[in-house]
Amino acid sequence: MTIRISFDPAEQQLDVIHGFLTTSYWSPGISRETVARGLAHSIAACAFDGDAQIGMARVVTDRATMAYLADVFVLDGYRGRGVARAMLEALDAHPDLQGLRRWLLFTRDMHALYARFGWQASAHPERMMLRENPDAYR
Repeated sequence: MTIRISFDPAEQQLDVIHGFLTTSYWSPGISRETVARGLAHSIAACAFDGDAQIGMARVVTDRATMAYLADVFVLDGYRGRGVARAMLEALDAHPDLQGLRRWLLFTRDMHALYARFGWQASAHPERMMLRENPDAYR
């Protein structure tokens, strides 16, 4: 298998992306339209095996000071093959994401993966606040 990473929005396979996200623990029931709108305002590293999209990691950013890493996924049959690593490395090298002061992400279960890329728990969790709408996708 040869993994190819693309940032070209024309290659994004919305059916694959929405199909995964709507069943994920972090965005169950998300609408196709919401996924499309999010992609339009993000930098998305999409992973492909040939023409088949097998994963995605997207960044929401102002391209100057901060970035939020979101919706990182690899389809079941491709996990453990370095696909997530390839997407994260591609995002780290993206010219619009250089020199940012702060990156943010939320994860329930992939702390070890992100730690390999320099991510760590916030040194100042008391400074962080969160505003959530758990019913947004219903």
